[in-house]
Amino acid sequence: MSEPALALRDVSYGWPGRAGFRLTCPAFALAPGESVLLLGASGSGKSTLLSLVCGIVTADSGSVSVGGTDLKSLSGGRRDRFRAERIGVIFQQFNLLPYASVSDNILLPLRFAPDRRRRAGGTAEADRLCSALGLPEGVAALPAGRLSVGQQQRVAVARALIGAPPLIVADEPTSALDAATQDTFLKLLFERTAEAGSSLLMVSHDERLGDRFDRVIRLEDIVTTQRTAA
Repeated sequence: MSEPALALRDVSYGWPGRAGFRLTCPAFALAPGESVLLLGASGSGKSTLLSLVCGIVTADSGSVSVGGTDLKSLSGGRRDRFRAERIGVIFQQFNLLPYASVSDNILLPLRFAPDRRRRAGGTAEADRLCSALGLPEGVAALPAGRLSVGQQQRVAVARALIGAPPLIVADEPTSALDAATQDTFLKLLFERTAEAGSSLLMVSHDERLGDRFDRVIRLEDIVTTQRTAA
């Protein structure tokens, strides 16, 4: 039996500070190739959970494992390299470098991930992803800041998918899109994650997206949060 793409077990984490925020997650798992939509309102702990999943912070107790590797067992530098190799992230605000070319933006994660770089095969794969995601010919050479919002979002997807990382994490990627653009974006995202065999974890507040996913989970059903004193 293969390892889960993602597994959280008895996780507890609290942000430091006078009005600390603590999140606990007894158990959650994502199977290889599975797509899961996590529904949660603002302030429900979505950002904290994603920070734990991506290894930006490590659990105070319990384990967060990606493909069988407990992120807490890795040093900070090794955890950063592991994230670059194994996790593709689609940020809500895209986080593209506006003056860098589309191609350079897509290839950026590969600078820190030699295994993923070998799988990707360089600029030819960036061009292929641009074409597969419906971006116009020649767009790879343009500065990312010159693209429309919808085009920038597709570049963000290509950056997450290049090199076929086993886990794709998407943070409210459709929140700024109209219904038609949202539909096109999700269709492309599911096509490309299926092609790569990647698991998909998307966090959103939009219940209308649920029919597209293998599972829909409400955040409050797997985590509890509380404010704690310093």
